[in-house]
Amino acid sequence: MSVQALYQQKLMSASDAIHVVKDGDTIVVPTGVGEPPALLTALSDVRRKYRDVKISQILPLRKYGYIDPETQENIRHVAYFFGGATRPGGQEGWIDYVPAYFSELPMLIERGLSPSEVVFSMASPMDEYGYFSLSLAADYTMAALKKARAIVLEVNPNVPFANGNCHLHISEVAALTESNDPLLEVGLPKIGPVQEAIGGYVAEMIPNGATLQIGYGGIPDAVVMQLTNKHDLGVHTEMVGDGIMTLVEAGVVNNRKKNFLPGKMVATFALGSNKLYRFMHRNPALEMHPVEFTNDPYIAGQNDNLHCINATMQIDFMGQCGSESLGFKPYSGTGGQADFVRAANRSRGGKAFIVLPSTAKDDTISRIVPTLTPGTHVSTSKNDINYVVTEYGVAQLRGKTAKQRCQELIAIAHPNFRAELRESAKKMGLL
Repeated sequence: MSVQALYQQKLMSASDAIHVVKDGDTIVVPTGVGEPPALLTALSDVRRKYRDVKISQILPLRKYGYIDPETQENIRHVAYFFGGATRPGGQEGWIDYVPAYFSELPMLIERGLSPSEVVFSMASPMDEYGYFSLSLAADYTMAALKKARAIVLEVNPNVPFANGNCHLHISEVAALTESNDPLLEVGLPKIGPVQEAIGGYVAEMIPNGATLQIGYGGIPDAVVMQLTNKHDLGVHTEMVGDGIMTLVEAGVVNNRKKNFLPGKMVATFALGSNKLYRFMHRNPALEMHPVEFTNDPYIAGQNDNLHCINATMQIDFMGQCGSESLGFKPYSGTGGQADFVRAANRSRGGKAFIVLPSTAKDDTISRIVPTLTPGTHVSTSKNDINYVVTEYGVAQLRGKTAKQRCQELIAIAHPNFRAELRESAKKMGLL
């Protein structure tokens, strides 16, 4: 049978395609815009017909009907990472989560520690050889495909056909449906004077020829905006966004100086505008790979001069970063921060930057604290931390003693809190 005949045989409505789901199944859904809205909406519409179905995903972008405390015995969300749609449920306790490094989620799936009976995913149109590209999020999805009993695709012409290890053949698909809706666009975060100041400090420390990993947020984007005078930069990251695309268009990123996969940008998921998604389509300079490749500290650390920029919410005198919870209440998730901090530490000439505004809530709370708020989840450990940057400067902590770290961090805290922080440090025997 030809691949086109197979395609037509498996093509059906979203409401018919979801019939592969059985009670007790775990459905794995890709990160962010890789989520298939038609399939998840169809499943939500009939959720009361199911029992004990779980949906595992990083960063859901839409609040589907199944994200409902009243039907959690039918279908419930299990978060790899919280987004705006699932954060309230996580904080209220009716959505559970799986703590894990982003790089290790595929391993958990492969070893059966995290179930994967069904995969729902967005996909590009099929090529002449019968292959789809799961370009928007290869992440843990490629591992889930190998374990799944059934794979269901939502094929959309707006999904780019990207290069890399992100392809699936029609013969492996149980069912597919088609949609034509525009992909969800995620705008750039707001950038103010604080973000610009932090971005300026980081940009000054990034040399020409460096390879970049840039997380999502106002501060990482502020860094990107201040790199336009650099040249010969490369990219090895988890997320490709509009900021990176802008640097490519400006000729700043060309990947020529990369020693690992020279000439290629590497990422595992995309989050941005329709212009970004068009930029990804059959772009020979971009490869989308599973997260166990992009984020593995040993692999990513093979890039010389790897410079990684990630944000945190709170940091204590020892350098422990609380990046994913507000006290014991979950806010986001582990993600790839620790992966890339460790990768940069392994890299010859690499630098790992943790960035944060010095205060929160209109300068009423210091984000640099003696000890993390009780219950806070430690995302990056004291043993991995290197550069910490606020709008007041840079603290370099790796290799420093506890007392030296404390002094460095107080020096970049907001001036209104430095006396209070020094008093706490004296009581702790750190000054």
